[in-house]
Amino acid sequence: MSAQPTRPRRLSEVDGWYHETDVAIVGFGGAGACAAIEAADAGCAVTIFEVASASGGSTALSSAEIYMGGSGGTQVQRACGYEDSTEAMFDYLMAAQGDLADEAKIRLYCEESVGHFEWLVSMGAKYKESEHKERAIMALTDDCLLYTGNEKSWPFREIAAPCPRGHNLEVEGDNGGPLLMGLLTQQVEKREVRVEYNARALTLIQDDEGEVHGLVVRIDNEERNVRARRGVLLAAGGFVMNEEMLSRYAPRLKRGNIPIGNPGDTGAGILMGQGAGGALLHMSEGFISVPFYPPPSLTYGIFVNAQGQRFINEDVYHARLMDHALRQVGQGIYLILSHDDYDHPPFLNAQVAGTGETVEEMAEEVGIPPENLRHTLDFYNAHAARGEDPLFHKSPEWLKPIESPYAALDCTPGSGVINPYFTLGGLDTLPTGEVLTMEREPIPGLYAAGRTACGVPRRADGYASGLSVGDATFFGRMAGRRMAEAPARD
Repeated sequence: MSAQPTRPRRLSEVDGWYHETDVAIVGFGGAGACAAIEAADAGCAVTIFEVASASGGSTALSSAEIYMGGSGGTQVQRACGYEDSTEAMFDYLMAAQGDLADEAKIRLYCEESVGHFEWLVSMGAKYKESEHKERAIMALTDDCLLYTGNEKSWPFREIAAPCPRGHNLEVEGDNGGPLLMGLLTQQVEKREVRVEYNARALTLIQDDEGEVHGLVVRIDNEERNVRARRGVLLAAGGFVMNEEMLSRYAPRLKRGNIPIGNPGDTGAGILMGQGAGGALLHMSEGFISVPFYPPPSLTYGIFVNAQGQRFINEDVYHARLMDHALRQVGQGIYLILSHDDYDHPPFLNAQVAGTGETVEEMAEEVGIPPENLRHTLDFYNAHAARGEDPLFHKSPEWLKPIESPYAALDCTPGSGVINPYFTLGGLDTLPTGEVLTMEREPIPGLYAAGRTACGVPRRADGYASGLSVGDATFFGRMAGRRMAEAPARD
């Protein structure tokens, strides 16, 4: 019978090894590459098994923004005039992740973040000492530093001193992912790590006591047993491309319409870990967005629901806004703007739902209660004129009355607007990568990192761009180090 991910092969059933290595890694994206480099530098024989024909994973599809700071600031932060505090970074991330936060992971990530920046530079990453000051989802210039989360918006600005921590590689356009993975791949090759491409990991090999000794891979249409003397790292991505798993675990994400990931994000690594006894964590959580900026001028507008009522401070990060939008009653999410502030957003694909010289004219065209929208706008405008937002505390820099003529952009999910999404749930792990059982006991010989594990980013409303690549690369390194420290088994 063909191997199944949730049914580990028993060690007693293995009659021979196709290949033996110290560290076996499933997946050659950011997490797998960084783990391989650390383990190889510690003297381990490392083999990577990648289902695709080249390295990259979802890291190569990203902008490769990396969320870094603390310890007085990275070289880039300091050059741009910022002195970042580790405690401020920690307090912000803890507040952003709320009751889902993993304090140990966040603490380690913040305390060693500047060191991670310096490690990336040693791998060949180049960061320009300049800040992209406009409100943007990503820096399409070659500037490095920008705000990529909710640091400056309420309530977070009252919890921790705001500081920009999004670090982009020195490259123009949305080209950071291929550049970063190219650099990491070169470093892997430099260390003569063995890489098996077009190799699909099928299941783990486990003894009767639960210890993982290797894995089963399909290469050239044959199932082959691989022995891993120090352990197996599952770094095979999330499950955004698995329709069945999405329906079972994260149906809310299906309100989105553009899955962000690579074809290998099928959840295979998560299922393999689960089959070996690994606990699943926060599988319902994911990133989902309404990319309504740039241009930054759209932040002067207000978002209203189907009842014509405002529901959030519009200066928040785009995923936080989408998360709140999905909680609204009825169908209809609209961005209401003054004509002078309107400029069509390049990433949103939203249609103009209505215009008007009066609020009532626009509301009738959009299909929301005119009297409700009139009350919402009158209340907002009266306070905005005084630089106040008593309901949602939008930053004063984005406050001004919305005046005629009016326009409304239809940002309703399913209306044609772009709503990208990806998963954040995965295997429960220690900060050093060990996969945990339901009793939070480590499974000997089994590790996970990247989106196969449930890492630092755990919810859309607390997400910041750069957390996923930061989490994958950083905790990939931690897992690689820990695996190198594990005793080799005979």
